[in-house]
Order: sequence, then C-alpha cells, then structure tokens
Amino acid sequence: MLRAAPRLYLVHHQGVGYDNIDITACRRAGVPVALTPEGTTIGVAEHTLLLILAIYKHLREVDPAVRAGTWPVWEYRSRSFELAGKTLGLIGFGRIGREVAKRARAFDAAAIYYDPFPAPPEIEHALSARRAPLDELLAQADIVSLHLPLSSQTHHILGERELRLMRPHAVLINTARGPLVDEAALAAALASKRIAAAGLDVLEREPPDPDNPLFKLDSVLLTPHIAAGTADAFRTKMRAIAANLHRVLKGEPPHNVVPESVT
Repeated sequence: MLRAAPRLYLVHHQGVGYDNIDITACRRAGVPVALTPEGTTIGVAEHTLLLILAIYKHLREVDPAVRAGTWPVWEYRSRSFELAGKTLGLIGFGRIGREVAKRARAFDAAAIYYDPFPAPPEIEHALSARRAPLDELLAQADIVSLHLPLSSQTHHILGERELRLMRPHAVLINTARGPLVDEAALAAALASKRIAAAGLDVLEREPPDPDNPLFKLDSVLLTPHIAAGTADAFRTKMRAIAANLHRVLKGEPPHNVVPESVT
C-alpha cells in the first residue's frame, strides 16, 4: 500500500494501538505515523470499571435470571463484592492507567502499578498509587487490569507463570490488546479456578473463533472491543485528527507521532 502511494506524507490512526501498522515500512518510506490519544482514554477507563463492577455484582447472571422469571435476591449475596477496600493492580500506567486509578480512588480502592517508566512522584501522590515489580503486583492485587500497547516486549506478558502468581479470588481485566494475554493459559486458569474471573474487551483473535474455550466459561465477561467506542470519543478524535492534518498542511510536524524508539 505504501509503494502504491508515492505522494503519501502522513498516516494517521484514529486510535492509539499501532500494532496493525507496518511502522518499519512507513519509516523506510519517510512517512510519519500519528496516533490519536485524544478521545481514547475516558471511555476505556470507564469500561474497565464497568467490567469490574459487572463481575463483582454478577450482572451477566442476574439479568437473564430476572428476565426468565426468577428473582435471585439471596443467591448471589455471599458471592458478590464491593470495589471499596480492594487492591487494583494496573499493568501500564500511562494515560488510561492513570484515569483508571483516578476512578478507582473514588471507589475507595487502592492502586499499585507496574510500568518500566515510573510516574512522577506528584502523580503517584495525587492518585495514591504505588509502583511495584510485576510479580509483586500479581501476588497482591485483587484485580489485575492491563493498559499496555502490544509490542514484541509485551506479547503474552501474562502467561501461565504469571497467572499462577495471581490470587485465587483475583479478577483479570483486559481492555488493551488481546495478545497481551496467553489466552489458552487464561482459559486453563479460569477452568481450574486458579483465578476467579476475567472481563475481556479484547481477544487474541478478533472476531474470535466460535470454539474459543473462553466461551464455555461462566466466569468470563466479554465485550467486542468497544471500550473506546463512544459517540463522545468519536467527536473528540475527529477534531484532534482534523487539527493534526491542518498542522501538517501548514508545514508543521504532526503531534503524537510514534517515536523512533518503537519497533
């Protein structure tokens, strides 16, 4: 496609996940790749909390039960939980991870995070978030939530070994990219009750195969990669892209270019 477009001088992605763009080929062609962090943060942070609360209150089970004519007012009380007092482990503490921590604080939940790059002390203080090694985070968190880009370094950052470090009552949330998690290992961990549940907006293959083993597990809550997909986000992103295109047409460098260090 790049060879077929010799006059191309910008590739602009409407989101922030550039794993479906050939960054190396764009660099060879001298074409910058710009991303759109505007509009992709709030919806994902809210969706993360949505999945946590839906799992904690068994929304997937109780809504169909009520519609079927039953009234399970007592059955779920001993298996439902509050977010208050829980420890939320954030793997990745960029824009979205910080917005999740901000919202979790409003629910009186504690936050620890793993990120190769520490947040400034004032950010940690404002969000009451503590940086920890990945293994420590996995061993301490009641909820583990992924907020990383997909790269060769982060592919399957959660595999069988890492899932074994999580607590038996822990919940895994992934609103980032499916291949961050070894899906087969996750299905095995859930089936054997090594961890309690998972809320997934993304999968390793999208759309997934109909025989995906996660579909057979009642402890999994699934949404179809819609965390950032809101009308509010779309308007914000389109305004940001238009401003960036206008910037380039004036001969100025675009904002939010994928950095040279990314491979």
